Amino acid sequence: MSNRIQFDTTYADSFLTPEELARMEETILDANSTLIGRAAPGSEFTGWLDLPINYDREEFSRIKESAAKIRSDSDVLVVIGIGGSYLGAKAAIEALSPAFYNETNMQGGKNPAIYFAGNNISTRYLDGLIKAIGDKDFSVNVISKSGTTTEPAVAFRVFKELLEKKYGAEGAAERIYATTDRERGALKKLADANGYETFVVPDDIGGRYSVLTAVGLLPIAAAGLDIDALMEGAAAERSELMSLPFAENDALLYAAYRNVFYQKGKGVEILANYEPGLHYVSEWWKQLYGESEGKGGKGIFPASVDLTTDLHSMGQFIQDGSRILMETVICVDDPGVEMKVREEENDLDGLNYLAGKTIDYVNKQAMAGTAMAHVDGGVPNMMIHLPKMDEYSLGQLFYFFEYACGVSGYALGVNPFDQPGVESYKKNMFALLGKPGFEERREELLKRIQ
Repeated sequence: MSNRIQFDTTYADSFLTPEELARMEETILDANSTLIGRAAPGSEFTGWLDLPINYDREEFSRIKESAAKIRSDSDVLVVIGIGGSYLGAKAAIEALSPAFYNETNMQGGKNPAIYFAGNNISTRYLDGLIKAIGDKDFSVNVISKSGTTTEPAVAFRVFKELLEKKYGAEGAAERIYATTDRERGALKKLADANGYETFVVPDDIGGRYSVLTAVGLLPIAAAGLDIDALMEGAAAERSELMSLPFAENDALLYAAYRNVFYQKGKGVEILANYEPGLHYVSEWWKQLYGESEGKGGKGIFPASVDLTTDLHSMGQFIQDGSRILMETVICVDDPGVEMKVREEENDLDGLNYLAGKTIDYVNKQAMAGTAMAHVDGGVPNMMIHLPKMDEYSLGQLFYFFEYACGVSGYALGVNPFDQPGVESYKKNMFALLGKPGFEERREELLKRIQ
């Protein structure tokens, strides 16, 4: 079995012609040259391209030291951030940790439970999290380049106060880890004034590409996961994608196929998985592609399903609804656990024909049968084979999706590294909250809702 992720078009090739793929090849190669040439709009945010081989080793060592300290003195780590400041870490921890890891860890596990805050403004969520922590020892990793983003800033005020009440100002400072700008910003200023351990959000890497920086690595390491293997997997994938020709380059092929399908009216891409632990990989992927491609009236809308679960809710639409869909399936070749179906004396459920077969075998046949059904229903299925649910494989997958996203964005004719559209809602929110400097906008908005 290969230890490389593999892009498989078996269930997609019937939806395009060799001529269509050949025409797209030129566009994709031009976009690839634009990406690695770093002279186009957004190129100042392509530091992630070389990150797996060109990262700060000193900071990397401090990340592992801080993670070890958190594991030694904390039952809980609260990670405060939104968007790219939490989705990558959440994705990795959910994918690589045992199912129900938080519940296990809260009952005396060797690693801290990892909870996330600052990704919503829900009082009920914050109250529930505070109650879950109870009187347990906890630390906080607050992640924000500016320190002024509303959701994490509000949450940090809440948990900073809790830490200071429990441990005093000096004790709290030893349990706060700030991942922020290298030199400026509200959080950097606060961290310097109070002596928090700090890590850097790089200037040349945008939030949705930041999982392999301290933004993602500290929480991942605190969960007891191997960040060396994660980086090694990403470095191996980088080496392949930077050197292989189009016909053998999985990221370029993925970008090409999805763009051909987009031109043929497939405006929605569904990322599907058959492992619940990959749910937040899909959430991370949705931000990566949605924020990178959705501009200027263009872009493939990223959606996701967890299968076979969602076959019982979304299966009808995927099979028989509007034919605007393409599907990308993540297949985990080796789940790492083996369980078999047992034979029952009274075969009341009619499943004795499966006796002796592994549950993963059943899962794989469900996946193959579903892919064939969706193809018959007019939905092209691309497949990404993930060798294992381990750090090395996930490092490859993160880099694969990032690289393909950069190429695909340039192929669409957009800057895949900015996000101008998100500023509109922020300005409206600030105005309605009464933030100084937004008075005129506030008056306009209040007239609209009266």
